[in-house]
Amino acid sequence: MIFTDTHTHLNSEQFDEDRNEMIQRAIKSGVSRLFIPAVDSNYTQSMFDVAESFPNNVHLMMGVHPTHIKENYKDELNIAREWLETGKFVAVGEIGIDLYWDDTYINQQKEAFKTQVQWAKELGLPINIHCRNAFNEIFEILEEEKSDKLFGIFHCFTGTLEDAKKAIGYNLKLGIGGVATFKNGKIDQFLNEIPLEHIVLETDAPYLAPTPFRGKRNESAYVVNVAEKLATIYQKSLEEIAAITTQNSIDVFGV
Repeated sequence: MIFTDTHTHLNSEQFDEDRNEMIQRAIKSGVSRLFIPAVDSNYTQSMFDVAESFPNNVHLMMGVHPTHIKENYKDELNIAREWLETGKFVAVGEIGIDLYWDDTYINQQKEAFKTQVQWAKELGLPINIHCRNAFNEIFEILEEEKSDKLFGIFHCFTGTLEDAKKAIGYNLKLGIGGVATFKNGKIDQFLNEIPLEHIVLETDAPYLAPTPFRGKRNESAYVVNVAEKLATIYQKSLEEIAAITTQNSIDVFGV
């Protein structure tokens, strides 16, 4: 079985003590396809370092994370654009809008998100969306930018069934992770109404560890725990979940 973690921060400082061992655990568990989203320019070199160590397993995205859109956001966008021009990246991400912690830079976040969506369409790349307390704002921009060239993943999807259908309508797969295993996660109550062809697996490691690891550091090997939950929800074998969600990720990233 080949599993895919479509969103894992393998370069996070939380893995500095045991990064190689953690990645080897994932590969040994069958999670052999690993995709790292960008945050800002401070994390670019660490992404390259991980990819260099695991060239057959690790793929990189490039973009500016919405919580890192500050006064210097135009500088960060320029750096991200220069990197995207190199053709070394499989997606523009993670990008989006996050109003959970602070809405000081809401207008800048909107501008940065829209700009990066336009880059993705221009470059023929998928987007990887981060959305927190901002479904209306995200959908407003997606509606403005919708086209056959717009596609990607709605990372860490935690919305309603209506939100899920809207996202799918913009050619987006739903990134499903640990939240699907939480007792109060809610999305497990309607996921079976979403065809599996629209689902990809993720961890968002080191965050949002699935049950039974909730509250602890997440890691990519735990994608299997998410897949086991989906096997129950969809009444399919683990092998089917692995095969279908991995193919879905290939359809998005092209690798």
